[in-house]
Amino acid sequence: MGAEIDRLLNGKRVLIVEDDYFIADETRRALESAGAIVIGPASSVESALALIDSTTPDGAILDIRLDGELVFPIAERLQETGIPFVFATAHLGINIPERYGGYYLSAKPGALDQISIALFKPRSADH
Repeated sequence: MGAEIDRLLNGKRVLIVEDDYFIADETRRALESAGAIVIGPASSVESALALIDSTTPDGAILDIRLDGELVFPIAERLQETGIPFVFATAHLGINIPERYGGYYLSAKPGALDQISIALFKPRSADH
């Protein structure tokens, strides 16, 4: 991973919401190798909401579908508290409600560099 990505992630608490153990573990290892502190992974909406309440993350990576359950209640909580998040999913045909239009969507399992930039790179005032 590049120096900018390591700088963006170093010391950041990142919540992983993913129901596939292997994808969650791969993401965890990549985040930790870049210096992030991983929260979770959470494999259900209920467990993710509990983690948000008990450990405030700096950002979150959300799989859109968790064993048939949609993660939009998690996105709502994160949005209400001002915590940036990205949707990372293999289900690219899913309709994401318009209110989440400003959030990054990534195909799984990769693109951690793009996800890191979407979560933590400061935005210019004109965006």
